[in-house]
Amino acid sequence: MSAQCRFCGHPLTRTFADLGMSPLSNAYLREDQLTRMEPFYPLHARVCDVCLLVQVDEYQSPEDIFTDYAYFSSYSQTWLDHAKRYTDHIVDRFDLDPSRRVIEIASNDGYLLQYFVTKGIPVLGIEPAANVAEMAVQRGIPTVVDFFGTELAQRLTKRNQSGDLILGNNVLAHVPDINDFVAGLKMLLNARGVITMEFPHLLKLIQDNQFDTIYHEHFSYFSLTTVERVFAAHALTIFDVEQLPTHGGSLRIFACHTEDSTRSIADRVIELRALEREAGLTDPTTYERFAERIKETKRRILQFLIQLKMAKKTIVGYGAPAKGNTLLNYCGIRNDFIDYTTDANPHKQGRFLPGTHIPILHPDAIFDTRPDYILILPWNIKEEIILQLHQVRDWGGQFIVPIPDIEVVT
Repeated sequence: MSAQCRFCGHPLTRTFADLGMSPLSNAYLREDQLTRMEPFYPLHARVCDVCLLVQVDEYQSPEDIFTDYAYFSSYSQTWLDHAKRYTDHIVDRFDLDPSRRVIEIASNDGYLLQYFVTKGIPVLGIEPAANVAEMAVQRGIPTVVDFFGTELAQRLTKRNQSGDLILGNNVLAHVPDINDFVAGLKMLLNARGVITMEFPHLLKLIQDNQFDTIYHEHFSYFSLTTVERVFAAHALTIFDVEQLPTHGGSLRIFACHTEDSTRSIADRVIELRALEREAGLTDPTTYERFAERIKETKRRILQFLIQLKMAKKTIVGYGAPAKGNTLLNYCGIRNDFIDYTTDANPHKQGRFLPGTHIPILHPDAIFDTRPDYILILPWNIKEEIILQLHQVRDWGGQFIVPIPDIEVVT
């Protein structure tokens, strides 16, 4: 029996990417867990022939994945700068003032809402991970610890806590029940309100070979073509879209109630529809070709690393992101290739990567051990990392960027 599309219910029979068996990408291990059985699940992305939504099966519930979470947005200066620019832009564009309310879904540690607070605009965060939400509350950001959907939207509207701006950055992909989530957006949005959602663009994933952004915590992968269908099914219209450089290429969509006649469809929406059509995203067979490219990338990465190890070179990692765990597990890269990885997030330091069991150290370890090569796992912020670690050049250290194609940066 085949799986069914989580949006339209059509049987899923077409493979987009089969990455074998993999652990949950954010299931970082303590030392005492290394000798215990570790769960692995099929990491198999399929595309729906009808609505063209790319998706992976749900093997663990969001409650299991996100209730206690290791990702804190504020540890990336690049992401903080992005959040600040967004706030300034959106306040100016939609004339937000203290009479409006901004609601962020998956508000994490308050990394973004803090900028609205400084402008005197009322905010409400919604964050399912209690350990992360606590950081936001300490910053003075009111936060509801819960998963978002129609049930929570109903509770909030009854309390007169609907939103003039509802935003979500990199949350749409994390939602298994996409219909309940978008229906909740519809319910919580004020009559003339605006929704903005950011998510990695499926077109960039395909074009730039970003297969490592596929992991179990991402249930769906969106193009504009597909997300328009999902929102339209719940009487929400996407009236504008921006293409962003974040996460290797993302979309920021702007949506409103379909019955809101004050918004007109921007040229950017029409142009991006055409671009996706020309790239073949409206043809289901386009998606099948991606699978072979992934296999070739794996072979190239392994060949390169083997050559370095045969030459007695030392290699360490930088970062412990979810995408890095997909890449390492799919390619079978363990501590026979990489001595350790590092991360600025203290909640990850002292733990071990899932599946590969590579230890996560403080970034200072790089300067203590002076490796020949540093494999940048969060390649989407490679410029920030290379700038932070510029001193490695003092001993001839070099950087390896694995995606879209393996590259050495001196």
